[in-house]
Amino acid sequence: MIDSLGVPQSLLLLGGTSDIALAIARRYASVRPLRVVLAARPGDRRTEAAKELTGLGCEVTEVDLEARDPATHAATIDAAFAGGDLDLVVVAFGVLGEPERAWTDADHALELAEINYTAPVHLGVLLANRMRSQGHGRIVALSSVAGERVRRSNFVYGSTKAGLDGFYLGLGEALDGSGVRVLVVRPGFVKSKMTEGLSPTPLSSTPDEVAAAVADGVRQGKELIWVPGPWRFVMSALRHVPRPLFRKLPI
Repeated sequence: MIDSLGVPQSLLLLGGTSDIALAIARRYASVRPLRVVLAARPGDRRTEAAKELTGLGCEVTEVDLEARDPATHAATIDAAFAGGDLDLVVVAFGVLGEPERAWTDADHALELAEINYTAPVHLGVLLANRMRSQGHGRIVALSSVAGERVRRSNFVYGSTKAGLDGFYLGLGEALDGSGVRVLVVRPGFVKSKMTEGLSPTPLSSTPDEVAAAVADGVRQGKELIWVPGPWRFVMSALRHVPRPLFRKLPI
């Protein structure tokens, strides 16, 4: 169970090699040892992540996750819950893609749609069923400010995040009263492996800063947060900019 300080005893990372997901695990592990399930593709990155968390005192289980193979998703969730109830689940996998290729290459567009939207929805339903049965827990879905108002510069990626965002906000409403709560996290640009080689934008953050915001959001029982916080006001303003003016903005 999550204690009165908002610290879980068990943690499932769907996308267990994500910089943000691992930063969340490290933050909680600094308070007390956890039982951590790392769900990701098998390989060196997952092995290294497991080794690091084990070194922090965590009990780590590795589980295979293939986002683009929905036939395997139920088995992934079954394996993740094989060790018992899970207090906190972080949905952290995703791809940024190549913005111009994504709207001209149908296969690349499909890749983004399946990894960033279809898989999180499918796994989210499976998760919700398991967590409703246990009667407690939190689901943290890593969304993006890119999904709040989709921009021409990365509209395929943005559209997938808009879909993910809407699904998990709705899932939180559907789970009301079940003992399970959902937190949707909307970071701006995060300096991580996913954005390596790209120039940081204003209001950028690090994985550790996102992890700190997630821990605070879970402890306070929030349903939606922006990272850093000022993004809330920036996006509130951008949502109301008329389309002819919006398309002229250098964003």
